[in-house]
Amino acid sequence: MAALSKSIPHNCYEIGHTWHPSCRVSFLQITGGALEESLKIYAPLYLIAAILRKRKLDYYLHKLLPEILQSASFLTANGALYIAFFCTLRKILGKFYSWTPGFGAALPASYMAILIERKSRRGLLTIYMANLVLLFCITAAMYMFFFRCKDGLKGFAFSALRFIVGKEEIPTHSYSPEAAYAKVEQKKEKLEDKPRKMNIVALVRKLVDSICKKGPRHRCCKHYEDNCISYCIKGFIRMFSVGYLIQCCLRIPSAFRHLFTQPSRLLSLFYNKENFQLGAFLGSFVSIYKGTSCFLRWIRNLDDELHAIIAGFLAGVSMMFYKSTTISMYLASKLVETMYFKGIEAGKVPYFPHADTIIYSISTAICFQAAVMEVQTLRPSYWKFLLRLTKGKFAVMNRKVLDVFGTSASKHFQDFTPRLDPRYTTVPPELPTEFS
Repeated sequence: MAALSKSIPHNCYEIGHTWHPSCRVSFLQITGGALEESLKIYAPLYLIAAILRKRKLDYYLHKLLPEILQSASFLTANGALYIAFFCTLRKILGKFYSWTPGFGAALPASYMAILIERKSRRGLLTIYMANLVLLFCITAAMYMFFFRCKDGLKGFAFSALRFIVGKEEIPTHSYSPEAAYAKVEQKKEKLEDKPRKMNIVALVRKLVDSICKKGPRHRCCKHYEDNCISYCIKGFIRMFSVGYLIQCCLRIPSAFRHLFTQPSRLLSLFYNKENFQLGAFLGSFVSIYKGTSCFLRWIRNLDDELHAIIAGFLAGVSMMFYKSTTISMYLASKLVETMYFKGIEAGKVPYFPHADTIIYSISTAICFQAAVMEVQTLRPSYWKFLLRLTKGKFAVMNRKVLDVFGTSASKHFQDFTPRLDPRYTTVPPELPTEFS
């Protein structure tokens, strides 16, 4: 309690917005920078998601831009409202306590910000406490199990998994095997009527067909057009291509900024290691899942939803190719959310209104407290995200003054001392600088 009651008399300029003495100007600068970065993040993300979900023209004309602006406003508000409450708390309390620069300012800011975002996107955020790949394996196993179960998943989660692993892995279909074979025959007739163009896609497909032409297919498998080997290989090629193209699209804005100054950097748009890593991750996930599912159908001679747990867990090893804390934690939090609401539907757990909003606010406030007082305990990826969102301004806080609270706040900032204007400080600066 002694640490919590300890305080320092410095004002918000001396601690927080050291680059400008005005609270209002600092707020506007943070808002502008955060909005710019938020649009860069959400614009390609929503566009790619719309393409993958095969949205109709009406969505692009009337819904795409509002959804981008809504999510961008949420992320912008997270940064802008933080600096607003940072200054407000200092003026109300008259001093800084150990909890006010981080947790105190971030809690109301994140709570108000998340209310701007759409309800469907308010994920449960948690603190990173588990091994990344193991966590993803467990998450993937449960997701694939719910995917295979009747009414297990709904909405975007179901649509996304159906796109990734294919509708053949859904246990129930609206068409019979005979109808499926009829569709295959019709497709073959159409292909025979049209002259084949030997493009790259056709050559790859011809190569795959020649390799897997005589492979077996179990009677429980619903991939009627392919044998099991071809089914897995085509799944890998398809999702590898999707992952590669997604990563290329995400790199387009940064690559074109250097179009005239460094034209050679455009080559990195296509030959970057991250492009192949995301492709390998998605491709191997699908092929391992499909291969394991087929293998289990062969050895057990039946198609069982429980196969999805084993196949999903083994497919989770694919994250070794693309270790992403963001993906792993987001999917894990959404899984917790899904299981929580299923428990509510079954009457097994109580319903807590606004639980996702409260958990998000507390989690974000904890992360901001760490970013201010103990940067060394924060995940490097999250710290880089905060720097990007604030245009580097989170790094110019006067953390040497905060060392009095005993958290080693300036541990990684020993060489930095802000250039403060003595006319706007309450405590003489450590290294006074002449101002004109």
